[in-house]
Amino acid sequence: MTRVKICGLTTTDDLEMAIAAGADAVGIICDVPVDTPREVSRVRARELVEAAPPFVTTVLVTMPEGPDQAIELVDAIEPDALQFHGSIGVGDLSYVRAKVDSQLLLAVDADDAQTAHTYDDVVDGLLVDTPGEDGGGGTGTTHDWARTRKATDGLESPVILAGGLTPENVPDAISTVEPFAVDVASGVEETGGVKDPTAVRSFVDRAKDAGRPVQP
Repeated sequence: MTRVKICGLTTTDDLEMAIAAGADAVGIICDVPVDTPREVSRVRARELVEAAPPFVTTVLVTMPEGPDQAIELVDAIEPDALQFHGSIGVGDLSYVRAKVDSQLLLAVDADDAQTAHTYDDVVDGLLVDTPGEDGGGGTGTTHDWARTRKATDGLESPVILAGGLTPENVPDAISTVEPFAVDVASGVEETGGVKDPTAVRSFVDRAKDAGRPVQP
């Protein structure tokens, strides 16, 4: 079954709603150098992480200036996983992984998804997203799923598919890419940073239905 991450949560109410809808992971955005209504302070990020129950993965999404800032953030917020956006070398990723207890996820641009193979040995998961001009994700724009499937074929790390996913298109996206998980933010929102409960439930249900094996 395909796992689901609801990203860009800013309130405890939205976090609890996403979990009640069946989300396997919740994404909290903090310390990013881009303009987004989904960013929260370090204090708020820690509160949201602490509000998540056992067996739901909390993911800190950030674009740190360097590995030391990433380590500092993890120490302050204590998420289950760190999702790293922006340019970083394999050596710096290895350094971060050695210094934190959180699992390490790396976002790669769909336009250059083949680079995921470079990082396959040093991360716990690879997220393929549609790139924005500022280097961040959350564009609400899809990419070529067939191309992504081909570019990520043979990876040992789990592949997380992001970029313009909605309740309407997520079944086709899963059918094409067959990812370990899907990641959505703007595709389930009423307005920027505010989730739509009906859209969240629909997204989770349709993603999980699409990822179920076909019964003989």
